[in-house]
Amino acid sequence: MAVIAVDLRFGVTTVSIPLEHRVGALETPSIWRLEWCNDPERFVVLLSVEETDESQFFKDVAARVQASAGKSAFVFVHGYNVTFTDAARRTAQMAYDLGFDAPVFYSWPSQASYASYKVDETNAEWSRLDFKNFLKDFVARSDAEHIYLIAHSMGTRVLTGALKELVLEDPSIREKFDEIVLAAPDIDADTFKRDIAPNILAGEGGTTLYASSGDYALMASKTFAGYRRAGDTTGGITIAPGVDTIDASAIRTDFVGHSYYADSGSVLGDLRDLILHRKRPDKRSRLSPVKAKSGRYWTFSSGQAPAQ
Repeated sequence: MAVIAVDLRFGVTTVSIPLEHRVGALETPSIWRLEWCNDPERFVVLLSVEETDESQFFKDVAARVQASAGKSAFVFVHGYNVTFTDAARRTAQMAYDLGFDAPVFYSWPSQASYASYKVDETNAEWSRLDFKNFLKDFVARSDAEHIYLIAHSMGTRVLTGALKELVLEDPSIREKFDEIVLAAPDIDADTFKRDIAPNILAGEGGTTLYASSGDYALMASKTFAGYRRAGDTTGGITIAPGVDTIDASAIRTDFVGHSYYADSGSVLGDLRDLILHRKRPDKRSRLSPVKAKSGRYWTFSSGQAPAQ
């Protein structure tokens, strides 16, 4: 299988958020409601994409960071079967719901097709080097005092692969990232515990893993790969030293159950407590501890506080 090399490109997107936006919702026209028009007053719409050069991109990011209250930024890496447009829309929705002023997303070339899982795997692997170089530049040129990395599904392979190489080159770079959030990671569970968590995720910066037993996309991935994924709690919870594992099995969103990290007001509220208020799990009201033979993990409480 050949991979077409594409140079890393930079740009700025503008995305609309409707006035009546609901936390966790990615408002989209529905043919069932006879909605054919992408009305930005009603839906989350990608309005424009403006390509820029690398130097201008980092100047724009630094300006946004300097104007933000906490000089913070997050970088989001989407997962399998996601278009550039949907990655932009999801990033804007999360930034709005989390109250972030400097959101950035890294779009690797997903085929945006359920049938193209193997192609997406290859493209995710191919994207690691570019993302590694991007993260290195982001640390040096964004002026962000606090950087949060959020990756979903197959995007966690891009993120963890890039970080592994960065840390091998310069172990101190791990301290530049306040929090690494792995949402529904499509990574072999044993590989995560043996090769990833000990080397690049534990340390001064925090690491949070959200997993669920209702994630049918990861169940399918397990069937394809033959082994349980770190983001799938069916058959066991992935617990590793230095990693806060959150079992989100009680959360129900779409029929696939794979996007709960951004669809659920409860999970977004927990992310807000984690990122904006820098609370570890024992200080977050939505979570309850669970003791297991392999260690402690956290689950969403039945009487969890509503999203604010």
